[in-house]
Amino acid sequence: MFSDSLISELDRGLRAIAGITQASRPAPEAAPSLNSDIAVGDDALTLEERRHVAGLMRVNHVGEVCAQALYQAQKLATKRRALRAAFEHAGKEEEDHLAWTAHRLSELGSRPSLLNPLWYAGAFAIGFVAGKCGDKVSLGFMSETERQVEHHLESHLDALPPHDLRSRAIVDQMRLDEIAHGQAARDAGGVELPAPVQRVMRAAAKVMTTTAYYI
Repeated sequence: MFSDSLISELDRGLRAIAGITQASRPAPEAAPSLNSDIAVGDDALTLEERRHVAGLMRVNHVGEVCAQALYQAQKLATKRRALRAAFEHAGKEEEDHLAWTAHRLSELGSRPSLLNPLWYAGAFAIGFVAGKCGDKVSLGFMSETERQVEHHLESHLDALPPHDLRSRAIVDQMRLDEIAHGQAARDAGGVELPAPVQRVMRAAAKVMTTTAYYI
């Protein structure tokens, strides 16, 4: 029943907000540095670098909280069993990202965003509206979201300290997963969203990332 599914998804959402998640895959391992003269590991990070990395990982964690909300809402909005399964699969991989980024924040001595309940609620509402606009639009929204997240993660790879191999390995695997999710959405029939909608999505993401870096 719809009410049972809703309760189940809200429970999953509360666990995502609270950071009570389990990864189904181990966190990506950092590749060894080819330059033995470069110090690697968290001990090599200065206090300023540690704070900067924590800010970036907090932003990524918020992104994964939003991804959980979006996919849960889109899954509830569609009547197609195959599409629900697709959103479930993507959500599971995003749950790995959620656990990885939460653990990385803990390693850095930092915390997730204090505004996670707000981010989750907003993303859930947007995802449900997108889902009710039709499956092709919903898949198109998924595709565009993943495309923007991919570019966002690429910018983080540029911004992370070169010697923070641990964070870089996590972010790069997240980027690869987002590329795969976006391609899957397009293959399933996702349509390209109008340019004004894409701009609004980028603007909303900018507000979120700027705020989550600090709070």
